[in-house]
Formats: sequence, structure tokens, C-alpha cells
Amino acid sequence: IPTDTGSLHMFLLICGLRRVKDPLYLVDVFSDWHRNNPSVHLGIIGPAVDPIFTSEVKEKVERAPGVHLLQEVPQDDLHAAMKRCFAVVNSSISEGMSAAILEAMDLDIPVLARNIPGNAAIIKHKETGLLFSDPQEFVVLSKSLMNDPIMEREIVARAKDYVKKHHSWESEKKAYQDLVLKL
Repeated sequence: IPTDTGSLHMFLLICGLRRVKDPLYLVDVFSDWHRNNPSVHLGIIGPAVDPIFTSEVKEKVERAPGVHLLQEVPQDDLHAAMKRCFAVVNSSISEGMSAAILEAMDLDIPVLARNIPGNAAIIKHKETGLLFSDPQEFVVLSKSLMNDPIMEREIVARAKDYVKKHHSWESEKKAYQDLVLKL
């Protein structure tokens, strides 16, 4: 990955390497996009939860220019990497409430996520993030985000506000206290 270019666009897919997270969903389309635009890169980072599937991911990524399998890192280092990336990506087949999405929103990083119920519950399309239904739509939305810094800033600001209002430690604490008082 070149580090001397200001036009580098690093997309970070944070997930445990297992099938339900579907880290291979965007590999082919991303690699094709990278061939046409060498400034775009996809980094896949997370623990090797399923060793057999992790081997499949490694094999596929080795043959995919512009896609990189990164070693799992401690939380602080992960947050530092997130702050330096262009966007955080979620390609899960099924998701509860993704901590990576909420953390990205809180760190002022745009989020592109697969349009599934768990992701759509926390991302309002074109308001607090971007939801894609197929790999081609991911590329279209990514390009629009790259080419529209005003849209990017507005999405990031609304996402940060959403996390502050609905997922802050203070609001979680108050919700638990209210629940206990009702018991």
C-alpha cells in the first residue's frame, strides 16, 4: 500500500474471519475497481475465528490486487487505523448491532454497510451512512462519497450525533438505571 500519496482511499472492513461476516463479498469488485483506480485499497482486519475459512480468505486476497488481509491489532491500534482510513465497511450477511459501525460513527469515519436489517437499524441511508445491496452499488456509493466532500462531512456529523444521542455510555447507563428502578 503506498503511503506517500495524499489521494489514497483506504476502506477498512473490520470483522472476525467467519462466513456470516462475508469478508469476500466485495473482494472481486474491489480488486477490479483498484485496477482502474490504484488509489483505492480495501483492508480486511480481524481475528481468525474460523481457521478453515481464514485460509480461504488468505488465498482469495493473495490473488486480489488492492485488497489486503491485515493482522488483528489491539483496540487502540484499531481505532488509530480507523481514524486514518477513508471509510469503514460492513459486508455481513447477518448482523446484530455492529460495534465497528458505531465506533466508526463515533470516530467521525463514514460507514458503508450491506443493507441488512441489523445495519439498517443503525444507519439511515445517505443520512448517517450508506447502505448497499450488491457489490456494484458499493462501488457506486463509494465513488459518490469520494467525489462529494460536503456529503461526506454531513453524513459524518449526523452519524456522530446519532451515536451521541442513542448509543453513548451516558444514555446506556441511564437506560439501565431506569430499568432497575422499574423492577
